[in-house]
Amino acid sequence: MSVTPVKRVVIAGGGTAGWITAAALSHQLGPLLEITLVESEEIGTIGVGESTVPPIRVFHQLLGIDEQEFMRSVSATFKLGVWFENWGQIGDRYIHPFGRHGKPTWLCEFHHFWLHGLRHGLNSELGEYCVEWLAAKQGRFGTSPQSDINYAYQVDATVYARFLRRFAENKGVRRVEGKIKSVQQHPTTGFIESLTLESERVVPGDLFIDCTGFRGLLIEQTLHTGFEDWSHWLPCDSAVAVQTEITAPPNPYTCVIAHEAGWRWLIPLQHRMGNGVVYCSRYLSDEDAKQKLLQAVSGNPIRPPFVLKFKPGRRRLTWNKNVVAIGLSSGFVEPLESTAIHVIMTAATRLMQMFPLDGVRQSFVDQFNDESRLEMERIRDFIILHYHITERDDSPFWRYCKNMDIPESLARRIELFKEGGHAYQAEGELFRVDSWVQVLLGQGIVPKHYHPSPRGMQERELARVLNGLRNQVAQTVAKLPRHQDFINSYCRTTA
Repeated sequence: MSVTPVKRVVIAGGGTAGWITAAALSHQLGPLLEITLVESEEIGTIGVGESTVPPIRVFHQLLGIDEQEFMRSVSATFKLGVWFENWGQIGDRYIHPFGRHGKPTWLCEFHHFWLHGLRHGLNSELGEYCVEWLAAKQGRFGTSPQSDINYAYQVDATVYARFLRRFAENKGVRRVEGKIKSVQQHPTTGFIESLTLESERVVPGDLFIDCTGFRGLLIEQTLHTGFEDWSHWLPCDSAVAVQTEITAPPNPYTCVIAHEAGWRWLIPLQHRMGNGVVYCSRYLSDEDAKQKLLQAVSGNPIRPPFVLKFKPGRRRLTWNKNVVAIGLSSGFVEPLESTAIHVIMTAATRLMQMFPLDGVRQSFVDQFNDESRLEMERIRDFIILHYHITERDDSPFWRYCKNMDIPESLARRIELFKEGGHAYQAEGELFRVDSWVQVLLGQGIVPKHYHPSPRGMQERELARVLNGLRNQVAQTVAKLPRHQDFINSYCRTTA
């Protein structure tokens, strides 16, 4: 495509996506590149994505970010999973924890032994064999360098972007203030050559990263890459958010509560609560969504509620010519399961692994796009699962979700679990077997059969093993401090 060496990288847009990308590139490839980030203070960032998933910890470790410093800076709390209410049926509750359940064998996962135990009257909840599940339920948390507890963070997204900006600028990233007025392309190849700002300043580059959010200024408005719309599978297209004063110690999980046209979230930080209602605009108006949210929150609002509009789907190409879209410019599933920041980090990592220092080559572009597409489709399927497997028929929204056609890839997974309790995590897939199992069970699916391996155990031995594992989890969790107490000693925000 182009054998021109890539020395100058221009990131269009700041926010979480822009500064994560700038931080990663400058830390890993900084000596080889000139990195410029263009953003305008006049263009606000969404700053709502306050909940994360566990791989963020690995990403931070790669950047050498100190956990305690980071958490104090962004008023973070710990997250052990997601608490669901009213999803399978009104009144249902379950936790999707980030941990593993029991001990699997090479033949089958642990939940098959648990299912066999249920058949023999050994009644328990699957979560009782998971430290993260029980700790979340009891409001406990603790970690150390020796701990293998699996967790993520709940953060102030706007402050997080500023934290990463300081990190990136200390690594040599140059920030340019200004709005982009026009984009200059090569007359033959169509590659972008420079950005012109409203101040008439020209910012040239060899590789451009589009972090301009839903606008997709480079990837779509300039290169007309195209968009694959997933609204027929994910009908929610709006959200209204408000931040409130915190009125109780923060829970170590994100809470998502389904309503008649979508769901609402509660994300506790150290200094405030993040609240929002996600909904389908065909079934709920913006004004009614605002009222629903304000009636549900506890604590005084810190700012007025604001509405966000989005379209679920992805760009047909994440990398097109010499433009790589990262963040909302590349696509968006929806906020459920908090994958937005994770997808930014995997895109930045993928770019570093395939970085075109010696020039943009089609084979690398194609591989990047294939991996990006597969990642988004797998996340998409996991999110659709929450909506489609439901017994709710109390509203037009839930009747639509229950009866809609779903991707064949998801239909196969559901059938595998229904028929034989089989769940799997494909190579490179975000969500573990345990995640699929907890959500499938939580939404109401009980497998007809399970793996034959547990049938080889004597009933007495099975009871001994299951009780021993459950007691071990209970003893581990009982030693953990309360979540708030651990925050106070480990990472309390002083500001």
